[in-house]
Amino acid sequence: METWESIDDVLQYAIGQEEEAAALYRRLAARTKKPGMRKLYEGFAREEEGHKAKLVNVKTERLLQPADAQTIDMQMTDYLVEPEVDSDLGYQDALILAMKKEKAAFRLYSDLAEKSPDPRLKAVLLSLAQEEAKHKLRFEIEYDEVVQSSN
Repeated sequence: METWESIDDVLQYAIGQEEEAAALYRRLAARTKKPGMRKLYEGFAREEEGHKAKLVNVKTERLLQPADAQTIDMQMTDYLVEPEVDSDLGYQDALILAMKKEKAAFRLYSDLAEKSPDPRLKAVLLSLAQEEAKHKLRFEIEYDEVVQSSN
């Protein structure tokens, strides 16, 4: 795990992670030939860009917000195999990929918060973790309603 010396270091790292996730979804959107999948990937990219914008705002405005109430974890990703990332990724696999990415981001922020000696930094990290948990839940609900109900 990387070592950070300030809240700004952590926020910059998180901003970079959100940029990478958005870039992945944009690459998938550019590679797919299916209009519906392109729209899905572009939506995922916008979600990640929204996370980045929130982080940038926190960093530039020094907005250290407390975490929201804990978001429910349906634990769906614990039982799903991560799909290969290619241009033929179907809707189900795209949702699995998105859930896994959000879960990884949640774990990152949660683990960093646990290790943080600075209460202000811990509050920022817990807030970010809850934001990721909310997005993961949104994808889990979509998976449950669309994929699970059709099986």
